[in-house]
Parts: sequence; structure tokens; C-alpha cells
Amino acid sequence: MSDTQLADLLPRMDESLQVLANTPALSKSLKIRRVLDTARRILMHPGGCEALEQRAQQMDASGVFLDTDWGTPEILVASLTRHAFQTRDPDVLVLEAMSELRLLAVARGDYAHASISSVQAHHFLTQVLALNLELMFQGVNEAQRTAQGRAAVIPDHLLRHLAERIGYEHIIDSLIEEIWRVLKQRPIQVNMVRQMVTQIAICQVNPDIEFRSSGQGADRLVSALFGPTEASREDPGVDIYLERLERMDQGTLQSEATGMSRAMHDTGLVSAYHVVLLRHLCAHDDVAHLVHDALGLSSTGRECLLCYRPLVMELIDQAIHAETAQALYGLTLMLERGILYQSPVAPALWRQLSLTLNPVAQDRLKLAYGDAQPPRVRLLEGVLCMLGLPLGVGQGNNPTCQSARALSMWAYNDPDYMLQMVVWAARDDEIVMHFEGQAISSRDSQAGLASGLVLDLDPVSLLVVPHLDRIYAEMGRRCVGRDEDPHRWINPEFHGWWTGRGFRIAVDIATGQLQKLDEFLRYFYASYHPYFNDNQPVIHPQPAGIAVTDTAGRFIGWHAITIQRVVLDPDQVMRVYFYNPNNDSGQDWGHGVVVSTAGSGERFGEASLPFEQFASRLYIFHYDPLEPGNPEAVEQSLLDGIAADVQQSWAAARIPEI
Repeated sequence: MSDTQLADLLPRMDESLQVLANTPALSKSLKIRRVLDTARRILMHPGGCEALEQRAQQMDASGVFLDTDWGTPEILVASLTRHAFQTRDPDVLVLEAMSELRLLAVARGDYAHASISSVQAHHFLTQVLALNLELMFQGVNEAQRTAQGRAAVIPDHLLRHLAERIGYEHIIDSLIEEIWRVLKQRPIQVNMVRQMVTQIAICQVNPDIEFRSSGQGADRLVSALFGPTEASREDPGVDIYLERLERMDQGTLQSEATGMSRAMHDTGLVSAYHVVLLRHLCAHDDVAHLVHDALGLSSTGRECLLCYRPLVMELIDQAIHAETAQALYGLTLMLERGILYQSPVAPALWRQLSLTLNPVAQDRLKLAYGDAQPPRVRLLEGVLCMLGLPLGVGQGNNPTCQSARALSMWAYNDPDYMLQMVVWAARDDEIVMHFEGQAISSRDSQAGLASGLVLDLDPVSLLVVPHLDRIYAEMGRRCVGRDEDPHRWINPEFHGWWTGRGFRIAVDIATGQLQKLDEFLRYFYASYHPYFNDNQPVIHPQPAGIAVTDTAGRFIGWHAITIQRVVLDPDQVMRVYFYNPNNDSGQDWGHGVVVSTAGSGERFGEASLPFEQFASRLYIFHYDPLEPGNPEAVEQSLLDGIAADVQQSWAAARIPEI
């Protein structure tokens, strides 16, 4: 940090802002450098955030945000601030900080902004704080120092200033709501959620932090991890808890088992105490019958447990430890699905239990998950979680939605094939698939869409996705020169025989312009809407492509999803329920198209939209050409509104000139 005092920098900032304000729009880029450099130095000083907050209106009026993403604050996305706070680009970091200080002034009523209200600004900032709570509590770490140098103190100063001005109680309440929203989707990866719940537990014992309306929600989250039952309520530690279990009679143990399962099914989180209880029950024959109570199984899951008890006991013994607690939930939901009754699945799991991992797989798992448990145990955890939560697979921060979708689809629809993929990747470090009769080896294929080593994935995806990514890219290369979209040929070969051979796309490949939109929508209705396809349900999940838009309805990019089912929701609205490999399916796609993840009949991991809204973001779908439905029965009036939504959102720049 410069030795120049803050008081000396502020007049320079005022002068720089005035010069920028007086500069014509086309020349502002020549004058903005002095503003950003001065702001960066101010933000590195204690009290710098407050000084810039007081200059919020001048900053906005100067045009410092002109022609940037921060120029329209009403469409900013709070989750993206995490990347801005960790960026190596000092200009992005400074602009993010200046933008949030501007919104803080709006939220406190000190600055009336034309396009965002004080309530909206306040809500956005509480989201920012909630999503960056870990960064605020841990302060500046070595990784940030290495990446950002002296500017690494800026996120720390900013977040603490925002928290003091907004109020910690708002942060906690918003964070709790966000955690519950994510948990309702039942993701496989919950490490970040567990860390956030730990932060909430720390905040609960801080007398300076007041919990308001969400206090009960906080108690449920914290107790699920640190005190789910009577004997663990005060978080005594696993050793003391085990001593208590040794002294319990069967009635008390049953009460503990019921309490554990209730907390797990309520939240989707598994406590280390739950693991201790389960292993205790399995180790004592006189109480082993309580295992199904500890898992909270229905009659389906209980019968599956009884039929395959030796396999289940071996899976518990090898895979479920304190460090791999979520495997317990994956095992439970796998039993509830009844997939062990599919004849290849149980033998495939026995093979998985004795699988020897190749050195590459072992190193990758150690790098991602540490060595508290052996890599093979981590992989077993991932297998159980994927089989139990096939729609909880996330692609991480990687452009590998196709591969994540394939793994999810196989775990959902063809679990023994998914287990075979795991064996090939973990044992052989090679996957071989076929495209139009020709073998494609992941070992011999060139790089795929992901760049570098991908680590922010579940254990199965960590090993399998790099192979699938290379194979998918190679299939694309073999389609070069064909006149139509390559997904027409890739998807059936890549995902499975059940993918419909019929194919519709709303965009002309050569020009990128809309083409035959009415026909595209008419066939989508006829193929998937029960009122126009003779009430034919979706039998096998079908790959589809959507045009993702931001909160203003502007096109962001193409994205792979899976259509799971199309049925009436509890309010008798026809909805499309789909799997989105994005880590969080709850998204606002603009113009009132807000994806629902709970409360509208969704199953764990599903997202949903009313049929018309989903169709307005769809650009590719597959169907069975032998079951075309009744396209001629679809009224034009149904299509006109959707076509208008398409042309006003993602296709605004894709309308052919007449």
C-alpha cells in the first residue's frame, strides 16, 4: 500500500471524477485509468470504502460504469461477485467494489438511482454478503495474496464495510434462505453448504449478531450437522457420543436412529454423529435391525436392504466414514430407488468394492479431496451419491454440461452403464465409445471443452468427465462439414439408444438466424405436450438444448439440459420438469421466466417452467419420428405468444431480414 494518506487521495479522486464526467462518451476510456487507479489506492486504506460510498452519485454520473456490466445495476447477478472478488484483474475488482458502494448508498436512501430502488439494492447486497460470508470471515488468505497482490485487502475491507452498514442480521437471514433453497435441490456436492452452516453455528454464539425471522431455519440446519438427536444435542464430539451409544438400551437407540434419519431427510445433510450411530448398529447383531430406522427407509428401501443385506453392509463398512458422511444419504436414496433389483447393478457394485484404481485416478482424487480417506473410499462415496441423487450432478465451473448430463442420465436411466464408465475411467484411465460404428478412445482423442485440470466436481465426475469431454469433442470433429447441427448425430451416440432419432432446431446453422420457428414450436407441442401427443408421457429422459438468457432476457449461450417429464403441476399448470447440470437450477432468465426448483411439484434435482415459458428458451429437442403426435392440432394462437417471447429475448439479434 502507498504511504500516501487517504486524505491526500480524496481530492485527487474528486478531480478525476470531474474530468471523466466532462469527457465525451467516446473518449472516456482515455480518462478512466486515473479514476480506477485512485479508487484502488483509496479502497486499500481503512475508511476508503466509506469515502467512496459518499461519492456514489458522482461516480455514477462520471460515466465510470458506462458500457460495462455494472452500467445496468438492475440486472447484476450476486453470485458472480465471488469471481470478481477473486480475479487477478484489478480493474474488475475495483469496478465491482465501486458498484457495490454505489448500491449501498442507494440502499440507505442517500442516492436515488433511476433504475434500481433502495429495496432492490438492499436485497442485492444481502445476497452478496450471504454468498461471500466465508470470504468475509476468513479474511485475506495466501491464495488471494498471490493472485491479487496488495489489492487482496479490497474484498475484505468492502465486505466488512457492507456488513456494518447493512447489518449482520440481514446477512444471516439471507444466507439461511439461500442454503435452504439450494438444499431443496439436493445437490451431490454440499461441502460449501456445510461450511456455511458451520459459519452460522459460529454466528449463533456471537452476542453481537441478532437472528431474526430465520432463526428457526438456522436451528434446523445447525442441529442437522452438530446435534441432530437428544444424545448429541450439545455437540459432545464423536468419541463421547460413541460412549453414550454403548450404554443405551434398544428403545433409546431406536429413538436416536429415528432422530438421525429425520434430520437427514429434512435437510439432505448427514452428521458425523449419524455415521457413528450407523456403524455402531452394524457392529452389534442385537441392534442391527435398527439400521433401516437409521436410514429412514420406506417399505421399498427396507425390502431392498433385506434382499441385498450383505452388499449393503459391505458398502457401509467400506464407504461410510465421518469424512464421507454424505455417502450415507446416497446409499439411502439408492435403496429407495430399488435399482439393486436391476440384475447387473448389485454385481457391478461388488466389483466396485474391490476395484483397484490406476495412479492417475488416485492422484486426482487425493488432489481434490485430500488423504483423510483413501481415494477408493472417496470414489465409493461418489458412486453411492450419484446412484442415489442422479439429478444432483453438477458441472462445476466448467463448460462440460454435455458430460454432466450424460452421467446424470445414465445414473437415472441406466445405472449399470454408469458403473461401467466408472470402472473404465478409474481402472484403465481410458473410455472407449463408438460413433457411427467407429471406436473413439478418450486416450487417443484431443482436448475437449474443459481447459486444464478440473477439480470442482464430485468424485465420479472428477474421473469420468475428462474422458467424456474428449470423446464428445471428437464426435463433434467427426461431424465437421455436415450441413446440420452436429447434436443431431452426437446425442443418440453419446447419451444412449433411447435418445429420439427425430431432431428439430430453431436456428439455421449456417447463418445463426431463426428458422421455421412456428414449425419448431408446433412439433415440440406435438411431441411433448400431453394434450397434443395422445397423452404419451416421457418414457426415457431426452436431451435438449436451451438458449440461456440473463435477467434482462439477453442471450448468454447455449446449454445442455434433459427433459425429464411433462405433467400438470399442483395448480393444474402444464409444466416441463427438466434436469439442468448447472450447479444451481434456480435461475431468472428474464421477462418473467423464473425457473422453479421447489414448490411446483418438482422432485429432488428437477427444475421446472410452465410449458410455454420453457418453449420460449428451447432451441433443440429430440423426439421419436414414429410417434409424431398431432402437430396439425396445435393452434396458431398458442405459438404466437411464445414466438414473440423468443424474438424479444435470446433471438432478438437472430431475426432474418425480410
